[in-house]
Amino acid sequence: MSLVLIVKLSMTNNSQLYFVNVLLDYGATSSFMNYDFVHFKKINTQTILYSILVFNVNSFSNKAGQISKVIDIVLYYRT
Repeated sequence: MSLVLIVKLSMTNNSQLYFVNVLLDYGATSSFMNYDFVHFKKINTQTILYSILVFNVNSFSNKAGQISKVIDIVLYYRT
């Protein structure tokens, strides 16, 4: 099951704020952000020591590849 919400994202390493639509997927094993969005908004990333393999629900590896970078954010949501 999934749900689309409008949330405020705050970057932990600077004062950037973004109001964005997010898809909350209750079946996902972790949290992910679209690389194109990160690149377009020039959000700072940190490279992780070991890449994380990403698999689709059908057990095939995701065409976007492995996760090799992370970001620190605070997500605000109010009902």
